[in-house]
Amino acid sequence: MAIGVFDSGIGGLTALQALVRALPGADIVYLADQANSPYGGRPGEEIVELVREGCERLFDRGCDLVILACNTAAAVTLRRLQQTWLPGYRARVGRPVNVLGLIVPTIEAATGVAWNEELERRDDKIEKLDILGIFSTPATATSRVYDIEIAKRSDAVAVFSEPCATLARQIEAGEDDAALRPVVEAHVATLARRIGRPPDRAILGCTHYEIIANLFRAALPPGTPLIHQPDATAEAIQRYLVRHPEYAAGG
Repeated sequence: MAIGVFDSGIGGLTALQALVRALPGADIVYLADQANSPYGGRPGEEIVELVREGCERLFDRGCDLVILACNTAAAVTLRRLQQTWLPGYRARVGRPVNVLGLIVPTIEAATGVAWNEELERRDDKIEKLDILGIFSTPATATSRVYDIEIAKRSDAVAVFSEPCATLARQIEAGEDDAALRPVVEAHVATLARRIGRPPDRAILGCTHYEIIANLFRAALPPGTPLIHQPDATAEAIQRYLVRHPEYAAGG
């Protein structure tokens, strides 16, 4: 069988590259819904339907496991698909299939806390908050998935999200660094103004943004750590396949 990787466009290729490095023998099918890209400004119900259709297409191609390599898709649809659609679909096709996203591995990497672990609240005073900046599409920012889930796992991290309304569309259109650099710099500056200073760490919360990670590094203060979703996701999928041998990665 195979692993499916789904994105609204080319951004998920960064996750695909990381998966190929981590699982060099796996069969992987990549689906980019460029006809409807970008997802970030679309209504939630429309995103749910597009992602469901994409997952079905990958399952029909022989994939047992689909990775949503799109933050917007994962933030808006993943829990709903897992709870309300997948059980009936599994029964209909008669085989184990599943859909996973890249937000869970990213939050685990940001907090150092496994998804199923409960936070132990600290009694001592937190001397210094870790300020985490998240650059994402408007739909991901509106979902507040990072804010909510990180708060459940760490009371020493403060999350500030910066929605980047046009950036994924510009990257998808192939605009060059000269056009993208001022957009990235403006978003980094806006986030720093809201915080009162630059973030201590940053998440590029859209896989499209990984393609121009160099521009974010240049706009942020030197040495600001970036949490890379593709690598965190690939490592998490490796562990998942060990725990769930029913999802064969092919050969």
